[in-house]
Amino acid sequence: MYPSAGQRTALARAFGCARVVYNDALRARETARSQGLPFPKTGNLSKRLITEAKNTAERAWLGEVSAVVLQQSLRDLDAAYKNFFDGLKGKRPRMGAPRYKSRKDTRQAVRFTANARWSITPGQKLRLPKIGDVRVKWSRTLPSTPSTVSVVKDSAGRYFASFIVETGPFEVLPQTTPELGIDLGLGHFAVLSDGTKIDSPRFLRRAEKRLKKAQRALSRKEKGSKNRDRARIRVARAHARVADARREFHHRLSTQLIRENQAVAVEDLSVKGLARTRLAKSVHDAGWSAFVSMLEYKAARYGRTFVKIGRFEPTSQVCSQCGVKDGPKPLHVREWTCRACGAVLDRDINAAVNVAKAAGLAVSARRAQVRRAPVPAPRSEAGTHSTPQPSTAR
Repeated sequence: MYPSAGQRTALARAFGCARVVYNDALRARETARSQGLPFPKTGNLSKRLITEAKNTAERAWLGEVSAVVLQQSLRDLDAAYKNFFDGLKGKRPRMGAPRYKSRKDTRQAVRFTANARWSITPGQKLRLPKIGDVRVKWSRTLPSTPSTVSVVKDSAGRYFASFIVETGPFEVLPQTTPELGIDLGLGHFAVLSDGTKIDSPRFLRRAEKRLKKAQRALSRKEKGSKNRDRARIRVARAHARVADARREFHHRLSTQLIRENQAVAVEDLSVKGLARTRLAKSVHDAGWSAFVSMLEYKAARYGRTFVKIGRFEPTSQVCSQCGVKDGPKPLHVREWTCRACGAVLDRDINAAVNVAKAAGLAVSARRAQVRRAPVPAPRSEAGTHSTPQPSTAR
């Protein structure tokens, strides 16, 4: 979205009012909890913090924005509490209790439902209540009439519109034969069981010089000044370019792998554990978790099989040729020879084949690009003969 100066001011007002209502509702519920009173219902909070608050001098400016935005802010608080309590009950991963929103947060969002009477104009602009017709660059055609639109402002000062639409049944891709195991790493982003090695783009590492320069300029600005705010936006935009490039790479690669293979298997890596090591920056730069999530939902969408094996599977210790476990090896060993069958194995390709086998996929070990170790010549054939031997050339 590309709002004008006046529309940016109106959006900032909507962001601020939604934040105030959210914080007021959170404060009311926390006060009731501390005093042992019943938990305030959303309907009562809406009447007291929105409808009645508009008639007071302290909150009269709430009437300058759409009431739907304020009501959706209360719904967001309900969702935050529900997620918190579900985490305590074990229904979902545990998360912290709802917290107050700060006016200094660099990411803001508001939501308009159908009740707000927003629309898309014939000129393909987004008409929002009490904001106006905002120019939009459409990334795709909407498959159906949207019911809800969320307006998001990110840390880089960019505005986005996100729509909720109804879609038809997912497109199921035609059946195909290949099944694939993927070994994720740092030297190569991904090594496939068919021997393909995909280089790691290292988006953050390549942008470090530019990021360092922008961050140094930010640190020299006086806190609270306009110059510091502009410098902060420059830093945020530099990081946004890195994140966008990484996301685009993940999308392209995951779509290609899902389209070309009937089944895909990956290892469940402990990203949080690896992020506490000296490899933390490289681990975050690779973005394995986001890539695996894309593979998972795209496999479900297009009728493919996705398997995630346990992180303790010894994929780097087992020979994909004979299945003998040869023990752990240090990271600098990239190629090793099986003591049982004598096969020379590429560490990463061998691990990718073992990932596929552990997932129950029909992957042949012959695809691991193995070769036999050189066999020493017999003693009788070693060295040079003391006397000339007859030539066998014809």
